[in-house]
Amino acid sequence: MKEKIKKILVIEDESDNLKLLSMALKSAGYIVFGATNGEEGLEIFKEEKPDLVILDVVMPVMDGWEVLRRIKSGLRSRRVPVIMLTAKNADQDKLKGYDFGADFYVTKPYNIKKLLPVIRDMLSK
Repeated sequence: MKEKIKKILVIEDESDNLKLLSMALKSAGYIVFGATNGEEGLEIFKEEKPDLVILDVVMPVMDGWEVLRRIKSGLRSRRVPVIMLTAKNADQDKLKGYDFGADFYVTKPYNIKKLLPVIRDMLSK
């Protein structure tokens, strides 16, 4: 039986970052959806039911903390792994991310070659 292609939602307000990350993920064989703010991201999350979310923190309309809180408070959605990908690199930000339910926390700038194995591992569980 052929394994279904995994879907990843990237919520990132910087369009260049969103494009680069989306291209890298598509090249790795994933279906990718993009959103430029938290509210749009939650709408796509509900519609597309992604297998994993990559989430920025500082965004217009709704920040990443609120998006993470809402995803992790849902019965079905709390099982979806969330990777925080943000410039917020202070220890208290990382702790807040994990307290809110983030499965992994990566700070910018990041190396996609190091991030892809983490994504693969999370999606194989």
